[in-house]
Amino acid sequence: MKKLINSPETLLEDALAGMAAAHPGLRVNAGARVITRSSGKSPGKVAVISGGGSGHEPLHGGFVGLGMLDAACPGEVFTSPVPDQVLAAARAADTGAGVLLVVKNYTGDVLNFQVAAELAEDEGITVETVLVNDDVAVEDSTHTAGRRGTGATLFVEKIAGALAEQGADLATVAKTAREVNSASRSFAVALTSCTTPAAGRPGFELPEDEIEVGVGIHGEPGRRRERIRPAKEIVADALDAILTDQPLSADDETIVLVNGLGGTPLLELYVVYNEVATALADRGIRIARRLVGNYVTSLDMAGVSLTLCRADAAMLALWDAPVDTPALHWGG
Repeated sequence: MKKLINSPETLLEDALAGMAAAHPGLRVNAGARVITRSSGKSPGKVAVISGGGSGHEPLHGGFVGLGMLDAACPGEVFTSPVPDQVLAAARAADTGAGVLLVVKNYTGDVLNFQVAAELAEDEGITVETVLVNDDVAVEDSTHTAGRRGTGATLFVEKIAGALAEQGADLATVAKTAREVNSASRSFAVALTSCTTPAAGRPGFELPEDEIEVGVGIHGEPGRRRERIRPAKEIVADALDAILTDQPLSADDETIVLVNGLGGTPLLELYVVYNEVATALADRGIRIARRLVGNYVTSLDMAGVSLTLCRADAAMLALWDAPVDTPALHWGG
């Protein structure tokens, strides 16, 4: 194993120190393992909070800032944050207008965020929880009951964060977040496994000439293994899985994410995006907005995930609203 780390035991601590040094717009509480905005609270604003295991950067800490998250809770690599972390984030971000918890559908995340929500309610903090479960590859997997939460987490955090920034109340922000999740579907393909620092070896064995079709962001198994094929064919299969689960009509507008899993060159991601754009154009489906890059990763895994969201005018307006985070920045 070759990693740019000091030790597996101090990886998260060292990475959080680096985030604090690199991004003055973040306030990093290394002891509580909570990342908030250095600008502090916005009175009367709904707080949007998310979190999960480390190793998926820039998710979630890289999305803390204006127009997106108010706080994030990083757990150990591929491990849910504990309830005390989430509770500390709720305390740090709550202004009295309530807290929205954005939770990816993994068993540990669901349980720990639920406990934290109950503890927060006991302290008088109003909480709504939105579950992200966009992955169409499998219904149940190693770490979850039901569909996994993957790339749509970014869409939910961006659109809900923009709405909260505009002063919407908690019920409205939560309703919109659920609508975004319902409108989104994802599918991922791995070319290689990833290596967790604590294990020191790949999470699964994948022959040089094979790919894992429908892989999860922790390296969970997908639908099948098959021989590597041209990008055009891989994209066609991924889009078929997405559009079979949620058909889109001609003239539907979409937000598209072509997401690297951590070890894929941007050069290859642009090849994938070109195939996605061509295939959707052939179906008359319009890409209204797009992102290409590494946003929801799996350490050093080579591969790609595709996420499509059927977006109405209101969603697109919220997507276009100003955002200023380490990983996303546009507008005002």
